[in-house]
Amino acid sequence: MTDDTLVGVIVACVEPIRAVAALDDELRRGMYAFIRAARRPVTRDEAAAAVGISRKLAAFHLDKLVDAGVLRAGYQQVARRVGRAPKVYEPTGTDIRVNIPPRQHDLLAGILLDAVLTGGDRDTALRAARERGQDLGAAEREQSRPGRLGAERAITLATAALQRSGFEPDRTSPTCMRLRTCPFHPLATRAPDMVCGINHAFLAGLVDGLDTTAVHAVLDPRAGECCVELRA
Repeated sequence: MTDDTLVGVIVACVEPIRAVAALDDELRRGMYAFIRAARRPVTRDEAAAAVGISRKLAAFHLDKLVDAGVLRAGYQQVARRVGRAPKVYEPTGTDIRVNIPPRQHDLLAGILLDAVLTGGDRDTALRAARERGQDLGAAEREQSRPGRLGAERAITLATAALQRSGFEPDRTSPTCMRLRTCPFHPLATRAPDMVCGINHAFLAGLVDGLDTTAVHAVLDPRAGECCVELRA
């Protein structure tokens, strides 16, 4: 990995985030966040209840989000249903350059900048990422003072630390947590080996900082999800 490669990614990290008019409205942001978190098609009634508005008003806002390309609409197929199937909505998968979901471009830029200033190769970037993670884990441990950590408690602390840092962790079981989306997307599509390695090193450092051997950061890429999982 050359200095030019690192600097190019840094420049991409700190580009101004474009405003998305469709998500300017607080109600639309709330419904979009609810639909993302549901991870399944959501009906108008469910979206309306999530933000406390009428079904008719929810339909108006949801259709605006469809027009903007951030949601897609379809119809829920229900066996032996009389009448028209209910309309449902789900994310399109388009990357939205606002904080839904949070993207950690500043963190990635800082890690890469550290690497450029201290050597500029891939190993340097991975060390910088691990150190950033260790700092986060140590700060979480200092704040909570948990004593000796088992897997379940370690996952709880790691999840809390990542949420406060703007990540989107998904607790899939008491002793397993994945990041729901890649915190560095779409940059990961430009240099997947480097960016996934940095993400893995950062989460491994987080575990180190928590001072536990009960949990490990494992590279486990899956379509549409982050490449790293914390597991017992």
